[in-house]
Amino acid sequence: MVVLSIFCLFPVYWMVVTSLRPANAIFETSLWPSSISLDNYAYALNAIPIVHMLGNTLLISAVVTVIQLFTGLLAAYAFARWRFRFDTLVYSLVALTWLVPFQVVMIPNYLLVAQLGLLDSITALILPHFASALAILLLAQSMRSFPKEVIEAARMDGARSWRILWEVMMPNLRGTIASLAILIFISTWNEYFWPLLLSRTPENSVIQIGIQMFMTAEGTQWGPLMAASTMASLPILLIYIVLQRQVIQSFMKSGIR
Repeated sequence: MVVLSIFCLFPVYWMVVTSLRPANAIFETSLWPSSISLDNYAYALNAIPIVHMLGNTLLISAVVTVIQLFTGLLAAYAFARWRFRFDTLVYSLVALTWLVPFQVVMIPNYLLVAQLGLLDSITALILPHFASALAILLLAQSMRSFPKEVIEAARMDGARSWRILWEVMMPNLRGTIASLAILIFISTWNEYFWPLLLSRTPENSVIQIGIQMFMTAEGTQWGPLMAASTMASLPILLIYIVLQRQVIQSFMKSGIR
C-alpha cells in the first residue's frame, strides 16, 4: 500500500515541485528544485483571473452537489419505499441514462440554454445538472438495505414520509451521502467540455478553462500551468480532508453488510 500510495502521489508532488521551479530550471529532473521561486504563481494570477474562476468553480460545484443530493434523496426514497405502476421500468430507464455520456446530450442542452438566453452565465453551467442517475441509484440501494422495522416504528409514532426521510433515514446515511457528495463535487469541479462550450469570458468561466489558457499553439507555459493546477487542486484536497472520516465509515459499513 505504501508503494502504491507513492506511485499515485508522485505526479501530484511533481506538479507542486514544478510550479516552484524558476523558468530557466523548469525541465530539471531533480526531485527538489535547486532554487524555489513563486514567479509562476505570480504570473498565473496576473495572466488570468484565477481567484474569480476558482470562486465560480466552487460556487457551481457546491450548488450542483446540493441540488443533486436533494433530488437524489427524493427520487431514491420513492424507488426504495413506494410501489407504483411501472416503477421497475422507470428505475431501469433512470439506470440507462447513467450509461449515456453527457456529450450525447450536450448539443440539445446547448440549444435549450441558448433559447433561454443564458449563454455565458453561471446559471447555464448549473442548469443541466439538476439530477444525477448515479446519486439516485446509490441512495436507492442504501435505502433498500435500511431496516424496515425502524421505518415502521416511525410510522406508528405518526411520522409521515417527509419526516421519515429527513429525520430517520438521512442521519443514518451520512457516510453514503458524504461519499456521494465528494464524487459529485469532484466530477463537477473537473468539468471541462460544457464550460468550454458555453463560456465566452474568463469572468464567467471555471478554473479548468483557465488552466487550458496556458496551452497555446506557440507552446505550453509549464510553470504557470503547474502553478494554476496546484491552486485548482487545493479546494478538492481540503474537501476530502474534511469528509474523509465519513467516507471511511461508509466503506466499513458496506464491508460489514
